[in-house]
Amino acid sequence: MGAALRRRVSRARAREALDRTTAPLERVALPLLAVVTAGLLGVLFYYPVATVLVDAVVEGGTLTGGPLAAVLGDGFYTGRVLGFTALQALLSTLLSVVLGLPGAWVLARFEFRGRDTLRSVTMVPFVVPSVLVAAAFYATFGASGTLNAALGALGLPELDLLPSLGAILVAHAFYNAPLVARVVTAAWESVDAGAVETARSLGASPRRAFRDVVAPQLLPAVLMGATLTFVFTFASFAIPLALGGAQFATIEVFIYAARQQLEYGRAASLAAVETGVSLSLMALYLRYEREQSAQRRESRSLRRRPLVPDAWTRERVVSRLAVAGYAAVVGLVFLAPLASMLYASVSVDGRLTLDAYRFLLERQATGARFQVKPFPAVVNSLLFGAATLAVALPMGVAMGVLTTRRFRGRWVVDALSMAPLAVSGIVVGLGLLRGLVFGVEAFGYRFTVAGALAVVAAHAVAAYPFVVRTVAPPLDRLDRSLVESARALGASRVRTLLDVELPLVWPGVIAGAAFAFAISIGEFDATVILAEGGGTYTMPVAVERFIGRRLGPATAMGTVLLAVTAASFVVIERVGGEFRG
Repeated sequence: MGAALRRRVSRARAREALDRTTAPLERVALPLLAVVTAGLLGVLFYYPVATVLVDAVVEGGTLTGGPLAAVLGDGFYTGRVLGFTALQALLSTLLSVVLGLPGAWVLARFEFRGRDTLRSVTMVPFVVPSVLVAAAFYATFGASGTLNAALGALGLPELDLLPSLGAILVAHAFYNAPLVARVVTAAWESVDAGAVETARSLGASPRRAFRDVVAPQLLPAVLMGATLTFVFTFASFAIPLALGGAQFATIEVFIYAARQQLEYGRAASLAAVETGVSLSLMALYLRYEREQSAQRRESRSLRRRPLVPDAWTRERVVSRLAVAGYAAVVGLVFLAPLASMLYASVSVDGRLTLDAYRFLLERQATGARFQVKPFPAVVNSLLFGAATLAVALPMGVAMGVLTTRRFRGRWVVDALSMAPLAVSGIVVGLGLLRGLVFGVEAFGYRFTVAGALAVVAAHAVAAYPFVVRTVAPPLDRLDRSLVESARALGASRVRTLLDVELPLVWPGVIAGAAFAFAISIGEFDATVILAEGGGTYTMPVAVERFIGRRLGPATAMGTVLLAVTAASFVVIERVGGEFRG
């Protein structure tokens, strides 16, 4: 017994000595992690974006503001380009809200068999790459698409829907209606049940209680969901490029065209204007998010009503019809385009064939060196996805931890860390090209980040905010008494984080990793700038190169991309996690 006691005392003293040795390191661990993360964000995002802004106001090494003034003083850009971009974003937002609100009502208010499946299917477009959406819409609404095939079978005249503004709007709604539904669903589920019960006890009818109590609490969520949608559609690139053509070009398309013509001042000026609008609106969204987070911690949520089979009241019938109607909308709007793309990849003129896949194999075997080949595109996408995961996941987890800590100025850190969510991939790609790919002189040496490294940097910038927004909510909702108990028992800050906090939010970390991988796999905007002329093209770039030339190979390549994206989506939905914003 004496020997055992001495061993225990010896181990305890060793732990105390180790704690005394590591305590100074642990006190600076989180601040050091913050500094490293901020440094990476500065190098990969803020410096490139600043390079773009400098190009907008500097000519020949002199601060003149000439390029920006030339764009702002040109009625074509301020009227036609900015005006049309804002108009299509506004119309896309309205259509997204119209499609998203019924989904939020159904998912937030009713408990029914298949609810989780319907919710998952609703979110499918949110993780589908934008260039894949373009390919799916070509397969559905193009001259040889399934819509015209169906009209021809019925003896009706065919429709010429591409390119068109309508196609852009519907594609944007396909992409963003699930986002509106998710934001409003979260707000609806957090409506204070006590306030509703009080209104009902005072004699208010269900309709009056909704109008006076529920609707005012939902309105901020609707407005902020619309704001976020406007930001994304205002800075949309792949969809207007593929479905709109020159007639319906947006500011992103003009930035890309200016870069191709090596007119960097004009491209930077347009990018500066777009970025200013997007960042202003994103700041409003983050403010709303902070307020909603505080309200969710202080209120009791409404319960969903079960749709039991034996209750055939008028209200239940209407509810069932609403659920069935929304399921039909999900099938037609969200799934039909993807199904059309899959069908187009294995058919020609209504005849089943694998010619499109054979073409890809032949291109792989005999294609010229300058042509996009399928196998390198798949390999590059997977390698870039893995590398992006290695960069974006630690950054996202670190920033998720920091932004859920209570300290003065936390909202400033949160806003600065989320800026990449509001800046388009085209702007980031242009900044990386001008700032790091071309190189920067320092200490008598020219530092450059080019090729695959530049692409991974752009992908990490795009993926990192989604990791933060997936990891931060479970950290924010974590029972702080568990953390305090661990600290009271002598655990250090770092040990508490590693042994208590992160294991409890591990599903969110895994979902964040899946998000990062899926975002990288589908990233197109920055990649199409950084991969030009090199062997770093990816699956989305390959799909875009085929669109408008040969629909079959485009949909075949899109099917491969969809399979990889779907695998990431399954991880996100099955493992857990919640994307906040």
